[in-house]
Amino acid sequence: MKKVKVAFFDFTSCEGCQIELTNLGEAVFMGLLDHIEIVEFREVMKERTAEPIDIAFIEGSFSRESDRARLQEIRRRAAIVVAYGSCAAIGGINALKNHQPDCGEFVYGPAARMPHLASEAAKPISEAIEVDHKIYGCPVSMGEFVRVVSDLLHGKTPTIPDYSVCVECKMNETICRYAVGDHCLGPLARAGCGAPCPADGVPCEACRGLVDQPNLASLEKGLREKGGLPAERAAAKTRMFASAGCSTEPPATAEPRRSSPEMQASGGG
Repeated sequence: MKKVKVAFFDFTSCEGCQIELTNLGEAVFMGLLDHIEIVEFREVMKERTAEPIDIAFIEGSFSRESDRARLQEIRRRAAIVVAYGSCAAIGGINALKNHQPDCGEFVYGPAARMPHLASEAAKPISEAIEVDHKIYGCPVSMGEFVRVVSDLLHGKTPTIPDYSVCVECKMNETICRYAVGDHCLGPLARAGCGAPCPADGVPCEACRGLVDQPNLASLEKGLREKGGLPAERAAAKTRMFASAGCSTEPPATAEPRRSSPEMQASGGG
């Protein structure tokens, strides 16, 4: 059986989610290579391919209209597209600039108008192409990444949690940050990370974004009344990772996509 062809691509991001793959360890990484063939990965190899891809992992947000064509070309070549990390899945920390019109001048000063620094609002890649699956996190959880790859290789639909980090804190018997007079975004933050931050005495910043249909008014009220945050800060608190403020539904006109004989042989679609 042929190995499944996998490629990694990056757009507006720090590329940390790709670098995080080095934390898999040799045994796990080499085990993955028994089943997949990495055909493009700019961080670790110079080779490029124009051939069809079975699974494309895309890191980074969509922040330049000029990137749309490249995203569409990846979608055309790939049987499965995975938004890899919070920047690709929800806009991520890049989307903070959406709330500051002068962000270019603030960061780059007089050089902000140079053509190579031009960018627009940061959005999830689903604003440009159809996305099949999302892996949240800043950076992504390597355990979740391996599980998603395994599910795809076995023809299963990966399941990403849609419940709050509070659930994981309860399972870990972690003392609630609100109980000690602190604040936290855990009540609406998407779980799946294992809640390490509250366990270390650090409020959750919702790096995996928020659960579907979050009750933001309730969270804001809790941040004010129980977390002790000023009204303005409470209202803006979710902007760190969940500030894109745009739809994550597929575009009205889906891009062409290919089917994968290798994935079908493995049980996938």
